[in-house]
Amino acid sequence: MSMNVILPPVGTRIRVTQQTPLRDRTWSEAIEGEITQFRQAETGSWFAHALGDRFWLDRLELRLDDGELIVLNLDQFSVLEIID
Repeated sequence: MSMNVILPPVGTRIRVTQQTPLRDRTWSEAIEGEITQFRQAETGSWFAHALGDRFWLDRLELRLDDGELIVLNLDQFSVLEIID
């Protein structure tokens, strides 16, 4: 899946809410941090049957308030909000 949005520039503080739809409810988790990088990165995938057995994921790297760097895989259920 490719993101068809323009992301805020590196250094912008955002909140990312990732949602997982379940049978009878939706599980949500929000995380806040500063954007350090956005990229499309390939991953090995035995089930994707894509060219070269690779599957491309939208990955967003954030720096949390405590300095930890995390990488989020974005999908159609991810919601991004700019924090002032």
